[in-house]
Amino acid sequence: MQASLDEDTAVDLSAAVTALLQGGTIAYPTEAVYGIGCNPLDENALQRIIEIKGRDKHKGFILIASKLAQLERYLTPIKPAWRSTILSVQPDPVTFVIPAATNIDPLLSGYRQSLAVRVSDHPIVRQLCDDFDGAIVSTSANRSGKPPARNATEVQEALGQDIDVIVRGQTGVLQAPTPIINIVTGERFR
Repeated sequence: MQASLDEDTAVDLSAAVTALLQGGTIAYPTEAVYGIGCNPLDENALQRIIEIKGRDKHKGFILIASKLAQLERYLTPIKPAWRSTILSVQPDPVTFVIPAATNIDPLLSGYRQSLAVRVSDHPIVRQLCDDFDGAIVSTSANRSGKPPARNATEVQEALGQDIDVIVRGQTGVLQAPTPIINIVTGERFR
């Protein structure tokens, strides 16, 4: 995927990392749409995203990262076969549902024993996770039931007053959300 991290984006990324560290919410471009994110270890920030979106707390979130290692603290130990499957699809963005670690916030998993995770190939997401030094929450930038935002202007119009930092940049080339596959059963959810 081609995308330049221009000076404005670099400034946005710095502000976004600061917001993540301080319990804020951010919006950023992903492979298909803009996402809303926060620090997955901050329960207040998770609750804030639930309120911003007007979504059911049992829906759970996706965690997005630049590398698998950033996700492992949230998951049960990854079996070698699972690791091979995850690594075999890269750089294609695929979301996997994997058994969750027992100590994660239930808001993160939607009170399930599994968690949806994705290693992203989007350059802005990768840089954001690397600068933050960890995975971040990723859910579409929209109110529940409304279409997701596909650019920073749409995020500002729909959610601007509720988001602390909007990272400007281009979304990826996907026209639909990433596939979601259960790593244990192979079942495809979308």
